Amino acid sequence: MDDHAAQLRSCMYQYSRAIYRSIKDLIDPYASREEQLDYRRSVLVECERTMARLADDPHYFARPDRALFADIRRYFPITAQAQVAWSVQEGVGAATSFIEQQVEAGLLEGGVARCHATTRKGKACQRTPLPGRDYCPSHQHLEQAATVAA
Repeated sequence: MDDHAAQLRSCMYQYSRAIYRSIKDLIDPYASREEQLDYRRSVLVECERTMARLADDPHYFARPDRALFADIRRYFPITAQAQVAWSVQEGVGAATSFIEQQVEAGLLEGGVARCHATTRKGKACQRTPLPGRDYCPSHQHLEQAATVAA
């Protein structure tokens, strides 16, 4: 792993820890001590998993803040969920801005290039696009249609 990739991982680790630290004390206070420890571990793992995915594939991770909140909301009482949602939104927003700055500076390719098309089931195509294009060989007709429309 090169120096920049190691630095990026370190920064994303810091963002995940910052989110975790801001919400860890809001975990369900009525759960047993053992459950609270399990909940904290789960929340930390989800924060780290979200930041790792954001670093690896920033262009194809729609709404990372919503995804993280959906994954961890069950560990918090209803009275704390607004505060948790705000903390997650702010933390993920800061991480997203950092990633965008890295991409704009040319220090990060923005993850693996993938075709911009969607499959019939509505999922993103996982194939690699043609060199210098946005679409894979199976979906290259979409690029031609897009340039005609423009």
